Amino acid sequence: MPMYTSKPNARHDDAPRLGVLVTNLGTPDAPTTSALRRYLAEFLGDPRVVEINRVLWWLLLHGVILRTRPKKSAAAYAEVWEEGGSPLLTIGKQQTAAIDERLQERMNGPVSVKLAMRYGNPSIREKLQELRDEGAERIVVLPLYPQYSATTVGSTYDAVFDELKKWRKIPELRLVGQYHDDPGYITALANSIREHREVHGKPEKMLFSFHGMPRRYLLNGDNYHCQCQKTARLVAEQLELADDEWQVTFQSLFGREVWLQPYTDETVKSLAESGMKTLDVICPGFSADCLETLEEIEGENAEIFEDNGGEHLRYIRALNAREDHVDMLTDLVVDHVQGWPEADPSVRRSRRDPQATLERAQAMGSSQWMDE
Repeated sequence: MPMYTSKPNARHDDAPRLGVLVTNLGTPDAPTTSALRRYLAEFLGDPRVVEINRVLWWLLLHGVILRTRPKKSAAAYAEVWEEGGSPLLTIGKQQTAAIDERLQERMNGPVSVKLAMRYGNPSIREKLQELRDEGAERIVVLPLYPQYSATTVGSTYDAVFDELKKWRKIPELRLVGQYHDDPGYITALANSIREHREVHGKPEKMLFSFHGMPRRYLLNGDNYHCQCQKTARLVAEQLELADDEWQVTFQSLFGREVWLQPYTDETVKSLAESGMKTLDVICPGFSADCLETLEEIEGENAEIFEDNGGEHLRYIRALNAREDHVDMLTDLVVDHVQGWPEADPSVRRSRRDPQATLERAQAMGSSQWMDE
């Protein structure tokens, strides 16, 4: 017989609130081999991420990959690790705090905003339970992936559903699926590029580098590739870039399977060999700087460019906690809560008086039931 969980010492006279769960991919707990082994086991063990025969993959993952890759990955993380943890975590905390501050001003009722990681800590399970225990009866899930993919947004939904199906009282739920063409997102990207050029000048070319995925996923119906292309096109149009001034590429190739092309590292090498001296790279698929942007683009690919005749590969930082980025993310949440009490001033007057709610519940005997 299933056992469903609920808020500890739940009371029926508690005032409900809005919960916002902000999520990102994840981070190891430390830049160590053991921490990376745990993290990679969870990440690469997700069937949304690696869609092949589960028995075969389990043998390969635990027999080969987790014996060799963690040490190399730990060394890479050590290069970008900060006092507060990985950049993805520290920036995520800044983003969440800024969204929280804005929502407290814009919502008509109590709001709790939490940051969770799909893999590693803080976990989606942990933060959903915190929202429940704080009285959230309506929850918006905001995955910080501008472009939808089953490997990222879809996997996040899996984790949310896996937790909520264990609850006795399931909250109302709304999910942000993507924002690849949101005007505020496009404008924030364009602003960041303009500001970079004001300091460093105009490059000979700009690469829009997105995280890659197996080409097979595209052929099976994942529209991530299409949304990446649209994001880059809209930014290029806003900046009035000529067709030969920009290009879309895909990074972070893993394994022997054909992934989305062209590959970023091969393109960087080819452009340097052709005589190009200045190249700017932006990664619009990453809402926060992380290993893939700082170590892979700003580090490895910059070396590739210089080793093959280029002079300056200039990485344009992710939007991180920029004001225009946080404003856009807050607007996304506000858009998704329309029709809920927290977004309707008239509801606050008729339904959001906590003292009146408490008195009515007590009159019906809720306190007596709770005390028994």
